[in-house]
Amino acid sequence: MKIGLIQQHNSADINDNMQRLAAKIEQLASEGAELIVLQELHNSLYFCQTEDVKNFDMAEKIPGPSTHFYAELAQRLKVVIVTSLFERRAPGLYHNTAVVIERDGTIAGKYRKMHIPDDPAYYEKFYFTPGDTGFIPIDTSVGRLGVLVCWDQWYPEAARLMALRGAEILIYPTAIGFESSDDPYEQERQREAWTTVQRGHAVANGLPVVAVNRVGHEDDPSRQTRGIQFWGSSFVAGSQGEMIYRASSTDEEMKIVDIDLQHSEKVRRWWPFLRDRRIDKYGEIINRFND
Repeated sequence: MKIGLIQQHNSADINDNMQRLAAKIEQLASEGAELIVLQELHNSLYFCQTEDVKNFDMAEKIPGPSTHFYAELAQRLKVVIVTSLFERRAPGLYHNTAVVIERDGTIAGKYRKMHIPDDPAYYEKFYFTPGDTGFIPIDTSVGRLGVLVCWDQWYPEAARLMALRGAEILIYPTAIGFESSDDPYEQERQREAWTTVQRGHAVANGLPVVAVNRVGHEDDPSRQTRGIQFWGSSFVAGSQGEMIYRASSTDEEMKIVDIDLQHSEKVRRWWPFLRDRRIDKYGEIINRFND
């Protein structure tokens, strides 16, 4: 599978962000991409740095204007696109939702972000209701996609459940970066932890992992912090955790990476983790904590 990744720095101009994405999607499609993955909440700035009810005005129905925009591209270019949108499900009910657009322009499926963070400059619980779609892969013409979103990438349970449902690849649209007051050593530890945990999901499940992050600095409108420096570093890891590609930590990039999905079958024969799981002994994992 030829996977196109777009790591982009966003501005406050939503139309400009979408048009730049469209140009990059066209370029990647012309170079042979079959699947194109966009970063988390790619249409706008990362608005969750503050709690502001006016930001709910950016949310939209699915299907809606954004799905129509990306569906036209998918149909015209004959590519599958993984989008990440601010969904208005009903008055007062909003989700952080990944929508997969099939190459014929139809919606192949959607995934509502399950794990919602609430940290300084990442006030997502103010905006997003935890998802209710479950950890169910989305079937497409290019394969069965295990689509998760950002904060989900820290949870091995989410990756495992996608794998147990037959996902052929794990995909994480992402928006994560440094708090500028952290010293450089702490910043690097955070970035490497983010990379390492996802490579661990690849190894534990015998599946490739694709993480596409935004890049560049975005100001905090409230001025309570010095904003977020998104660390880019989008990457593709193979089913043994090997790093196939890693983008810059500072610059926009778009890249096509060729992945052999058949290699996962070989890896799972060599390392039969699914065979050796002690499913009779894992019942306590559903507890919050075991005293």
